[in-house]
Amino acid sequence: MKYASLIAAALIGSASAFAPSTTSRAVTSLNAEKSASLPWANRPKLLDGSLPGDVGFDPLGLSEINAVGIDLYWLREAEIKHCRLTMMAVVGFVWVEAFGPAPGCEAATAKNQIQAFWQFFDVHPEYIAAGFLLIGLLEMIGGIATTTGRESGQREPGDFNLDPLKVKNNPEKLAKLQLQEVKNGRLAMFAALGEIVQGVTTDDGALGNFFGA
Repeated sequence: MKYASLIAAALIGSASAFAPSTTSRAVTSLNAEKSASLPWANRPKLLDGSLPGDVGFDPLGLSEINAVGIDLYWLREAEIKHCRLTMMAVVGFVWVEAFGPAPGCEAATAKNQIQAFWQFFDVHPEYIAAGFLLIGLLEMIGGIATTTGRESGQREPGDFNLDPLKVKNNPEKLAKLQLQEVKNGRLAMFAALGEIVQGVTTDDGALGNFFGA
């Protein structure tokens, strides 16, 4: 019996050495850095604050996707592209509603820009087709830049070597403008969505709904 007890104790000790330590995991989880935007959640491991506008917000874990050519680099490229696109879209909606259609687009007389689009499409569908072709060309250029940039590591997401303000040699100013671009772009995505929803659900455009509220 004495030897049996010793053997049992040795086996229990050996097994415990390979058993996962729940205490260790709990301590590690408690000591993990918290997300700046979600203080009750741990910071996603890839969102370390190095990207402009990164505040650790990733409740769906999208930043950790790494399959079918999609990763954090690709997601940041897509975000910046949509930021820039929606900022132009928001200004375009409001500008045309306030000042009328651009030269050559006189058929689009409706204040509601969704209705104005279909007015214009009925008269000049070839312009819309040409627009889609141009968008396709730009997407090809952007896709090549994204693919090569991700592979080489020499290109930041969204960088197309356009620097009219000459800020690339001023890191402090560059960082400030990059942060402003992301913040205003995220706001513009919500604004553009609101303009489109108003356009398809009401007879007024963005300005009509704003001033008529």
